[in-house]
Amino acid sequence: MNDNDVTRIEICASPKIRHDTVSAKHILVADDSSYLRKLCVDVLVDAGYEVTPVADGAEAWEALQAYGYDLVITDNKMPRLSGLEMIEKIRAACLLLPVIMATGFLPAAAFVSRPWLRPDALLERPFSNELLLETVKKVLRKNDDYNAHLKILL
Repeated sequence: MNDNDVTRIEICASPKIRHDTVSAKHILVADDSSYLRKLCVDVLVDAGYEVTPVADGAEAWEALQAYGYDLVITDNKMPRLSGLEMIEKIRAACLLLPVIMATGFLPAAAFVSRPWLRPDALLERPFSNELLLETVKKVLRKNDDYNAHLKILL
């Protein structure tokens, strides 16, 4: 992976917890930094997404077992279960779930040696609200297009 594969951005946000849009996409946000997790959640909620925040990869994996999500946004370096380990579990379980890794530590070597673990998008901290939202929209649109194509084939 080279520097062109990673986008650098910066986060800012205004507080909120949940949005009442019926058709909102449900996003799981996993980050051990309560401050960064809250900023990400606030930006997404303000944009109309339904968001569930969790403190680490293990909590995220538990949430994925219990509820349906349209997207996962994860940090990498977290206690109990890293973002990379969570992606490995998602892929091993054959979950067709898009993942954005938003982190200050991108495990580039792991993506080279195990390319199937590469998330749908990478955001290297710091990143802007605009790029976060743009990336979320792009990944969700791509996933919706893929699912629509699968329905046609089936």
